[in-house]
Amino acid sequence: MGETLLEARDACKVYRAGEIETLALAHIDLAVERGEFSALSGPSGSGKTTLLNLLGTLDRPTSGRIFVTGLDTTEMREAARAELRLRKLGFVFQAYNLVPVLSAIENVEFVLLLQHVDPAERRKRAQHVLDEVGLGALAEKRPNEMSGGQQQRVAVARAIASEPEIVLADEPTANLDSKTAEDLLDLMERMNRERGVTFLFSTHDPRVMARARRTIRLVDGRIASDERRRA
Repeated sequence: MGETLLEARDACKVYRAGEIETLALAHIDLAVERGEFSALSGPSGSGKTTLLNLLGTLDRPTSGRIFVTGLDTTEMREAARAELRLRKLGFVFQAYNLVPVLSAIENVEFVLLLQHVDPAERRKRAQHVLDEVGLGALAEKRPNEMSGGQQQRVAVARAIASEPEIVLADEPTANLDSKTAEDLLDLMERMNRERGVTFLFSTHDPRVMARARRTIRLVDGRIASDERRRA
């Protein structure tokens, strides 16, 4: 057994709208270890994004507990959870979530700015990681001057620039054509292999599931299967 970075213990999530309750996740027990390249799969509405949001402390479980690097986040104040996200987690979203008025390098620097990294070091690290994802020459371009694939690479660069314990990626290939998606997966696999970055995806994309070394399938808010691919 390796080092556990994320863990859900008997986690449930219920959404309430007036008197109507919807059970989104039911009694989830899951541990994600350092170095994994894993995917949460399942049909739309199965609970993939909900579980990713709980593990990333973007939302709280209705019951059960969520641990990040051994820390019980369930009763943490929101300020402490935000600080934990800033220091421990990286996020890649389907819609990129880049700041439109900032250049590529400024978007990558943003988390480092929040971490109070020295400006010179911040710029150096941001440029280095943009070079790593193949966008060094586009450092001064704004999002509207880049393709969808380039914007998603900037999002990946932003996610790893702060050297998080784990990167959570919600449907990262959903808006990309096949070639761009494969290139992005090549990049993330290389980051996982060479830099030791741990990745957990939520996805229904067969291309992502084919690359994942572990696939956790959700059906109706429950874990239906948890399979590891042999090396």
